[in-house]
Amino acid sequence: MKRLLLTAAALTAMPALAESPASWSKPIKPFHIAGPIWYVGTEGLAVYAIKTDAGAILVSSGLAQSAGLIERNLRAIGVGPGQLKLMLNSHAHFDHAAAFAQLRRDTGARLVSSAADAGALGAGRHEADNENGHTRFPAVPVDRVVRDGETVRLGNVGITATLTPGHTPGCTTWSMPVGKLHVVFPCSLTVAGNVLKGNRAYPNIVADYRKSFARIGAMPADIVLPMHPEFADVLEHEARGGGAAFIDRKALPKIVAEARSDFHP
Repeated sequence: MKRLLLTAAALTAMPALAESPASWSKPIKPFHIAGPIWYVGTEGLAVYAIKTDAGAILVSSGLAQSAGLIERNLRAIGVGPGQLKLMLNSHAHFDHAAAFAQLRRDTGARLVSSAADAGALGAGRHEADNENGHTRFPAVPVDRVVRDGETVRLGNVGITATLTPGHTPGCTTWSMPVGKLHVVFPCSLTVAGNVLKGNRAYPNIVADYRKSFARIGAMPADIVLPMHPEFADVLEHEARGGGAAFIDRKALPKIVAEARSDFHP
């Protein structure tokens, strides 16, 4: 399958909603990654489902028009609408948060976010000065605010929030154990059009990016599952047979190194 691969530099200059890459809404079949974790997103935007004995957790959500596709993918892996209990925000941008509103209406799932992204989700509007403007998405209320280091639990699964701001003020990296493996869902470290000098809406943006480079770079990670799957070759690992192919301890250091290289405040 031929895929559109976006580098960190390309995402730095990512256009607004009307010009989104076709891969971001292109359906693919859901697939198993490790333990309770499944991929239920599109070819170009990752959405992850975590199945527990008390229902399912969703990490990220994709474009607004992808809500129905995500629901179909969830059903395909045995998760009915009433079984989706929690949705975890990665960051409040249209390409990762726009489907939350419909998914919340359709399933009754509760949305979990850091405090610093809750306002943007509730307003349906990208915050902080950005070269692409303040792109909009369907507004959605946050049901639970998560603190740095807090573990969100559902049934037999716990997933921990690490606040890694910069890409958005409330950018949240999630992590969980799967057996002896450390699984990390890193929030993006790319600039993505953010104004770095003189950002009136987000004056601490440069300092936050630098802290987050260090925080994410220090995390142990056997399996890395970013919101843009090409950053860690997620679909390529699945094509090579899945299972142990997803273990890539070089992936997170590579993501951090590339983000640092593209960061020019």
